Amino acid sequence: MSEFHWRLAGRCYRLGHDVPHAGGVIPNSFIAGRFFDPKDLVAHLFEETDPGFHARARPGDIIVAGRNFGMGPKMNGYIAMQALGLGLVCESMPFLAYRAAIGVGLPTMTDCPGASGTCETGDELEVDFSTGLFVNHTRGVTREYPPLPQALREMVALGGTSGWLRKWWETRRNGAVNAP
Repeated sequence: MSEFHWRLAGRCYRLGHDVPHAGGVIPNSFIAGRFFDPKDLVAHLFEETDPGFHARARPGDIIVAGRNFGMGPKMNGYIAMQALGLGLVCESMPFLAYRAAIGVGLPTMTDCPGASGTCETGDELEVDFSTGLFVNHTRGVTREYPPLPQALREMVALGGTSGWLRKWWETRRNGAVNAP
């Protein structure tokens, strides 16, 4: 596993309000077809809202969205975002969408009022998901938003639920083997 970084620096990709997961983040056919492998999903990330996104995105780039981002409790699009090394900052997102993003290890900050109004696509951003620092270098704007809660940081740093469970199992297995 590569070294995890809480602070991302890259270009902004700004989205509006009410972006659904199915059709907005990833085409519904990949959700209905139960595709979960990043190699199958990455080329289709934001395909219907920003064609060619996957070819322009670089690790460290940050999706900034308005209210109610990622409606629908699906994880396929978040898998693709995490595989590309992206971060997500949004004004709000439904609980199940947030749970799915955290569950795949996507650095995410939500409850960031006005975040989408502080930037445009192409702006150079720097976001520290552990402290909540949000800096738009292009516009000279700095904000502090609620960071990713401490209780969820280990899960995200380990790549989501599967990484956390893998570590838990290794710790448990090694402890059981070394127990008197």
